[in-house]
Amino acid sequence: PRQATLGRRARQRGAAGLFVCTGPVRGRHVAVVDDVMTTGSTVGAAATALMAAGAASVTVLVAARTP
Repeated sequence: PRQATLGRRARQRGAAGLFVCTGPVRGRHVAVVDDVMTTGSTVGAAATALMAAGAASVTVLVAARTP
């Protein structure tokens, strides 16, 4: 569902467990690219999944950040 009307905690709850990494990332440095970051919940959940799969590090790149 659209997250535009949700607050920070609701976005965090909605993003928890949203992603699962099935690719070979163990020991690799991975970049996650997102168009707009509001609370960071989505990229945070993606980074958590990548780290759990063994990524050495995760760098987040965003095109725009909302205030």
